[in-house]
Amino acid sequence: MKLSHPSTTVITSFIFTFLTLPSSITSQICQRSCDKIPLRFPFGSDAGCGDPRFHQSVTCNQDKLTFTTHTGSYPITNIDYTKQVLYISDPSMSTCSCTQPSKGFGLNYDAPFTFQNDNIFALLDCSTSSSSNGSLYSSDNSKVSLCDNQGAPICSFLYSCRAISYINLPISTCCVYTPVDLGPAFEMDLQKLQCSSYSGFYSFNGRESDPNSWKYGIALKYKFNVNNEYPSSCSSCERSNGVCGFYGAYNSFICNCPNGLNTTNDCYFGSSYSYGSRLIPSWHSAGIWLYCLAWLLVSVLL
Repeated sequence: MKLSHPSTTVITSFIFTFLTLPSSITSQICQRSCDKIPLRFPFGSDAGCGDPRFHQSVTCNQDKLTFTTHTGSYPITNIDYTKQVLYISDPSMSTCSCTQPSKGFGLNYDAPFTFQNDNIFALLDCSTSSSSNGSLYSSDNSKVSLCDNQGAPICSFLYSCRAISYINLPISTCCVYTPVDLGPAFEMDLQKLQCSSYSGFYSFNGRESDPNSWKYGIALKYKFNVNNEYPSSCSSCERSNGVCGFYGAYNSFICNCPNGLNTTNDCYFGSSYSYGSRLIPSWHSAGIWLYCLAWLLVSVLL
């Protein structure tokens, strides 16, 4: 009995299926650090490295780790993975050593970040008539002040800084901004608030009365997901010295291994033969697919 040859449609379907399968052999190697700052989940250097939800906000270009929002791009100075806090600096921010005009700061409403509770924002050189115009009050009819009544000492310390004291501003032009979440717009619009600059810091550094020692910048909190649970697949991948990531339209899990191979579990396959690991080398399964494809092509030609 003569064997029937597989139809062209079957062969085409098989080839298409093979080519569209997630490849376990690639040349991609995720960066382990950027600008001397370790890169770990949920952050990553490229597509397939880390959580794609963070890719638009946190990027590594020319070994510079940057945080980007609709108000600008800001250098990332540190990441505390234990506390899940990312620290950034704003070059236009006024500090005790430098004062300059600024447009303010804002978060994208859909970004997976919130402000750390330790943040303190002080608006500087605000119009003394802004209160009467309502700029430093809530937008509703309650006219609740946006300035913290207990913030006077902070303003006093900031205005004692040499860079700010040169301008000879009255304390009344300083406002410690109360709503750190910046309201539903997630934005601190200094032009709307009628202030020329702002200062932000996240720690007194143990010296509350010495503004030269404060840690200036902005601290942003991030979450892994709604329940803030670290993906168990990432833990297994990282224990095997891999870099956890998700890719594709369905955010499929991928473990990026040091040798450039990507797997869907972990990076222990390299010792599967010598140590009897339960995993099979990723190239083995690829070889089986290639063998089957070759057999079908030969069947068509014979």
